[in-house]
Amino acid sequence: MSNYSTAIDKKWQQKWADTNLYKFDENNLDKKLYVLEMFSYPSGAQLHAGHWFNYGPVDSWARMKRMQGFNVFQPMGFDAFGLPAENYAIKTGVHPKDSTEKNVATMEEQLKAMGAMFDWDHELITCDPQYYKWTQWLFLKLYEKGLAYRKKAPVNWCPSCNTVLANEQVLDGLCERCDTEVTKKNLTQWFFKITEYADELLDMIDGLDWPEKTKAMQKHWIGRSTGGQITFSIVDSDLLFEVFTTRADTLFGVSYVVLAPENDLVEKITTPEQFEEVQKYIDDTKKQSEIERQSITREKTGVFSGAYAINPINGRKVPIWIGDYVLNSYGTGAVMAVPAHDERDFAFATKYNLPIERVIEGGEELPFTEHGKMINSGEFDGLSTKEGKKAILDSLNDKNLGGEKVNFRLRDWLVSRQRYWGAPIPVVYCEKCGTVAVHEEQLPVELPYDVDFAPDGKSPLAKCESFLNTTCPKCGGKATREADTLDTFVCSSWYYLRYPDANSDSNPFDSGKINSMLPVDKYVGGPEHACMHLLYARFITKALRDMGYVNFDEPFKSLTHQGLILGADGLKMSKSKGNTISPDDYISKHGSDVFRMYLMFGFGYTEGGAWSDDGVKSIARFVERIERIVDNAINRTSENGLSEMTKPEKELNFWRHTAIKGVTDDSEKMQFNTAIARMMEFVNAFNKYLNEKEINPTFLKECLIDFIKILAPFAPHFSEECWESLGMDYSVFNDKWPVFDSSALVKDEVEIAIQINGKIKAKINIPSGLSEDEIKEASLTNDTIKAATEGKNIIKVIVIKGRLVNIVAK
Repeated sequence: MSNYSTAIDKKWQQKWADTNLYKFDENNLDKKLYVLEMFSYPSGAQLHAGHWFNYGPVDSWARMKRMQGFNVFQPMGFDAFGLPAENYAIKTGVHPKDSTEKNVATMEEQLKAMGAMFDWDHELITCDPQYYKWTQWLFLKLYEKGLAYRKKAPVNWCPSCNTVLANEQVLDGLCERCDTEVTKKNLTQWFFKITEYADELLDMIDGLDWPEKTKAMQKHWIGRSTGGQITFSIVDSDLLFEVFTTRADTLFGVSYVVLAPENDLVEKITTPEQFEEVQKYIDDTKKQSEIERQSITREKTGVFSGAYAINPINGRKVPIWIGDYVLNSYGTGAVMAVPAHDERDFAFATKYNLPIERVIEGGEELPFTEHGKMINSGEFDGLSTKEGKKAILDSLNDKNLGGEKVNFRLRDWLVSRQRYWGAPIPVVYCEKCGTVAVHEEQLPVELPYDVDFAPDGKSPLAKCESFLNTTCPKCGGKATREADTLDTFVCSSWYYLRYPDANSDSNPFDSGKINSMLPVDKYVGGPEHACMHLLYARFITKALRDMGYVNFDEPFKSLTHQGLILGADGLKMSKSKGNTISPDDYISKHGSDVFRMYLMFGFGYTEGGAWSDDGVKSIARFVERIERIVDNAINRTSENGLSEMTKPEKELNFWRHTAIKGVTDDSEKMQFNTAIARMMEFVNAFNKYLNEKEINPTFLKECLIDFIKILAPFAPHFSEECWESLGMDYSVFNDKWPVFDSSALVKDEVEIAIQINGKIKAKINIPSGLSEDEIKEASLTNDTIKAATEGKNIIKVIVIKGRLVNIVAK
């Protein structure tokens, strides 16, 4: 056969396409296997090594499953809306639609050159109106069910760029684009009510075949706390506010309360004497991100409002402070402080000289944060923490001043974006009718092309009169469209539902088809999406289930996170560091299969690691060794069948079935590096066998056929070429995955090491079925061992069957 090259890649890619080899059989769903990788964002001009590491190994896993008899559905598409394309437009003047379409075309060609089994008949691109029409439909359905709503909320604001920034765009309190200090600004925005499903999102996650770390991250993000909600009144006012606490038993120890700077009460309760100081503190707080404010290592700061609240359990007057570590968007935007029994409260009280009063017995020093018996708590003295929580909340409940409450860290999903390159929100505002949803038959609300991207503090669509001015779907009067666009995570929150029915014009998906195809059987992508995309997709699936569109609870049965490929310097790849790896150069030199196999052999799939050019070269040499074995087998002919196996044939057969078992077991677990190592052992066994004086060509070809089968998922083009060279029928992927013979793994002979006082002195081959006494005799009668023990007293002989014998002698 000819040397493997990109010409062989192209030859087989064309044949696969011409014969529709990988086309999914929609009429045979008994053994369907829905395999999905998180789709790529076409912000760059081409695929990088990270894309390959996501897609190539998963395709190999799917190919093995196909050969095992599964009907594999493996689609591909592009997450094509988003900020990078818009920023590129602002910088260069190239329209996001034009740059995105160009990049998609380039990446399509690269993905096809990968030789994966992607079913391009089901491709989707999220910026295509035929896709985002159904993203808008999803918004309308959520709106109808009360799961989409609009309210005022604080956002990150860059006064220099005059634009809203996502949290990810705020670095150390500065705008990532211009290094200007970021402030906060209140804007009316759209939210999805993900908190409605908080309990189910938490309760059902343990049943998923997902990485434990990812499940733990979602649990923490959702953050369910069971406690109580307590109502405080404000002195000389009819105003009230509530706090949530998991330690109602410490209520008698409250010596102050803290409100978030954004809390609406702050302006109403701050005294004239404190107004200037409080206002300055609020202005300073606006410059901080929520992540900074929640940092556990950052020193807590605050300012006294001048007002006081009434502790509802004892009528005690306590000062109201304003503190940036309290977030208005989490809980009630207010906390009660018990410095004797909370480390944060203790540090704050010590800093500002506030009272610290013990109400729980235990510990020599304060703060004492454990459970114990209540003291200094009036009629509740002597109760345990558990008893005290219930008794105090019951007492407050009787007075309508509190009661038991479940709280969540999870906040509703803010989906408004003050950007252009996204799906328009299908809502209009009418002076007569108010907020009105666009009728379903009027979708899609298309994104206009001619828009001014220059950031001036408004959504770009707000400056496009032809888009903004419309008629009310309800009364037909004048109306204006919503100028914000949807978060791109909305587009990706349901795309796995669209793939099986990607070309439908009448529905987002056919429920009957989707209920047969979903959930996704294997989903692969980066761990950075644990608390965004993966959580959002679970929410959308559950919401659609409750609306009757799907009959399953979770979108992804099994989840794997691939690791990160680093530059050769061990650092994360970036253009600024100059350490990015482009696959194209390696593929043009070695072929795509060598590149794929290096990624799978050189790194643990879930760990990743640093790039090595030497590793690519070693895989290229491995492929050359296989070529030589195939050429050798082609040039040998024999009309004789298999007789009883010789010792060399038994040895090769052992490595044959060891490889089949090892590659199967390791690939199932996506431990591809060790799977390839098993194949390398098999190749070594081939070369050893080929050095024998007598070769059985029939047996050699039989072993080689099995080897090409287990190699095929890892090197699909090269394996097809080998398969054809051996005279086999097209295609190797239409053949069955081999099954190992357990009897072939039992060797007639085993090699054991013989030690004297812990040092290896000899190695011998013995029949595998010898008893312990027979192994001792064979060891002690070995000439080398007899010479080494001559004149010595043999005290003990220790036998570890199948491995070694240790002789203790003096």
